[in-house]
Amino acid sequence: MFARVLVSLVLCAVAGGVAAQAPYPSKPIRMVIPYPPGGGTDILGRPIARMLGEKLGQQVLVDNRGGASGMVGAEIAARSAPDGHTILMATSGEAALNVALYPKMNYDPIKDFAPVTQVGISPLVLVVHPSLPAKNMKEYIALAKKQPGALSYASIGSGSAQHMAGEWMKLLTGVDVIHVAYKGGGPQLTNLLGGHAPSAFLALPVAAPHIKSGRIRAVGMTSAQRSHAFPEVATFAESGMPGFEVSQWWAIFVPRGTANDIVTRLHAEISAYVKTAEMKGRMADLGVDPVGGTPEQLGELVRSEIAKFKRIVAEAKITLN
Repeated sequence: MFARVLVSLVLCAVAGGVAAQAPYPSKPIRMVIPYPPGGGTDILGRPIARMLGEKLGQQVLVDNRGGASGMVGAEIAARSAPDGHTILMATSGEAALNVALYPKMNYDPIKDFAPVTQVGISPLVLVVHPSLPAKNMKEYIALAKKQPGALSYASIGSGSAQHMAGEWMKLLTGVDVIHVAYKGGGPQLTNLLGGHAPSAFLALPVAAPHIKSGRIRAVGMTSAQRSHAFPEVATFAESGMPGFEVSQWWAIFVPRGTANDIVTRLHAEISAYVKTAEMKGRMADLGVDPVGGTPEQLGELVRSEIAKFKRIVAEAKITLN
């Protein structure tokens, strides 16, 4: 009797070991993109999905789940099984900014996700209509201080990264510049180009062609370093606001609890791919710089960004109606 029990225990242990070592992936993988098809996140995510399908030998299906500033798709990914068969292509919004704005979110970026790698990063740029007599950031600040409350900046909406950048600028410089929130990037850009908005924070890919054509003028980059596309434009940090950085970034996450060897495999494939000539070319077209850092670096970025945005929201007393 004892011998039969012992044999049964040994067989169970062997079976468990085999199950634990089941090949990955064992079925198609779902890449959740928390925005509609055709946007920047979708454009960056799809080639990564295609590459992973080729490298891993299983189809990677893109699942666009837009809504609620990216929170719908992020929650779906967070609630998925932690087996490596669901990955999230997230932006800095879902991973950090929303935490500061929505205290009752249905997921926690730190507790519910394991970081894999940062895909890329793109700065915002403060631009002005040519009718505004400001050639650089220092002249813009001087003009705002000379005429308190007379100058305004446009964003794509309250709670956006553009809004955060504008309010942080005001906190650091003491200027009284009015925030005008538009309902999306289209109306914002139309009013800027038409001279109805004197200044605006834009995503660099949106602003670039209009800067080059002379229809708007770039006065400051929100990135830590100057942009490769416009090296003549100084950063906010260089212009009297040390430590200023508000950039949009993209990263890959998996549900918390996913095995380390799966995270390691995904990191190796994706971080190498974003540095290939093919992907660097795609990203350059969007004004995005490739990153491909470690999971640990991405985890630290998420924590630091959450702390930064919470501080800005609290100090600027930002609330969403």
